[in-house]
Amino acid sequence: MSPYPELKLFIGGEWRGTPEEIPVVNPATGQELGRLAHARISDLEDALTAAEAGFRIWRRVSPRDRADIILQAAAIMRARQEEIAQAITAEHGKPLPQARLEVIRGAEFFEWDAGEAMRTYGRVIPAAPGSRISVHHQPIGVVAAFSPWNFPMSQPARKIAGALASGCSIILKAAEETPAGAIHIVRAFQEAGLPPGVLNLVFGTPSEISEFLIPQPSVRLVALTGSTTVGRHLTGLAAQSDTRVLMELGGHAPVIVCEDTDVQRAAISGAVRKMRNAGQVCTSPTRFFVHESLFDEFAESFTARAAATVVGNGIEEGVEMGPLAHDRRPPVLAGLVEDAVAQGAEVRTGGGRHGNAGYFFQPTVLVNVPKSAKIMQEEPFGPIAVLNPVESLDAAIAEANSVPYGLAGYGFTNRADYIDRMIDEVEVGNLSINTLEASLPETPFGGVKSSGYGREGGTEGLDNYLTIRNVWHSADIS
Repeated sequence: MSPYPELKLFIGGEWRGTPEEIPVVNPATGQELGRLAHARISDLEDALTAAEAGFRIWRRVSPRDRADIILQAAAIMRARQEEIAQAITAEHGKPLPQARLEVIRGAEFFEWDAGEAMRTYGRVIPAAPGSRISVHHQPIGVVAAFSPWNFPMSQPARKIAGALASGCSIILKAAEETPAGAIHIVRAFQEAGLPPGVLNLVFGTPSEISEFLIPQPSVRLVALTGSTTVGRHLTGLAAQSDTRVLMELGGHAPVIVCEDTDVQRAAISGAVRKMRNAGQVCTSPTRFFVHESLFDEFAESFTARAAATVVGNGIEEGVEMGPLAHDRRPPVLAGLVEDAVAQGAEVRTGGGRHGNAGYFFQPTVLVNVPKSAKIMQEEPFGPIAVLNPVESLDAAIAEANSVPYGLAGYGFTNRADYIDRMIDEVEVGNLSINTLEASLPETPFGGVKSSGYGREGGTEGLDNYLTIRNVWHSADIS
């Protein structure tokens, strides 16, 4: 087992801070892994000063040279895949194979954005003789970024990659529950030769950090992956200083299963993906709306596969689902199940805690859940699936769109007209047909409605980190 990293802050190119009273705990065992250094206001002031100086340097580095450093850091991460993955599994609980894939996915974000750094093209606009009009894309400035605990490496990677590829400096507040992924990213960039101050990492009291950083005049973008509630709060803070925001917020993903599809494939793949990361994924398929002609077969197959999920410590061979990340989460999920049952839902499998140690929750399937149940409106962010029959595609789309969220949605059908209707009518930022993959580094990712605004990834991924300048140059000085 690789050693768990020392949990310090990184400011101005140097590691600093002493362990505080807040421990980082392995959710599978309750064992303390380490204690985290927390930023004081003086640390945040230093981080801001460092980021301002780092931006002045980094913005003048050529896109090619920026890309070379980013690619070198990504290569270091790939070389340390096992060490980083073991740290992620220890602090988060996810199975080690999933953690290994997350390390590679994080490296891929950097590799994609490194290429995009050299494609931040402007354009020349036709003008009258003696005039030249051109459009330039320039880095926006210092970025204050906030990443969540559910993907300790790939979520910080998305924010850091976009900022550095664009020529911005960044102060990242990563999740205190799962700090190792971000620490390993910073180590890689330090070794790759990133100038001091360009990348800064802090941990601490979230409200204190956000309320200090966001109003600062030099902070020109606030980037968050988190809950809708937190996103609205940070957006409000940013609005007071006219600061741009990039928000990837909560979801409650629907899955529409039409009458013409392969029911076994849809059911088994749905059950497997629902339990990935213990359901702690903003794009996790949760609300399954299944045509009534297929419902009984679908529910039987889905439930059997969900119940067969191997639950345990993520470090153990063959485990498919680890614990929840917090001790406060199992009671919340149990409450959602109890509420649904009280209103007439049926529990087909699971419904409560798993085992007597750690923060485990059983893979859970609810069927025939009424619209009035809390879980129909609230994202469980855990291993609970809701299966409901519908009589038509019209009914399924109406149910899919009945929540305020619109991050990801899924459909299973072979009919071209059904596919066209889903593309046109399902209100999500990411729609997948006959697959439960939601995004790749080369595809834009983000939500609509209460699931946020702005996009990460794809050719659109750097847009939020750039500002557009129009230049009109006239040769006539008379």
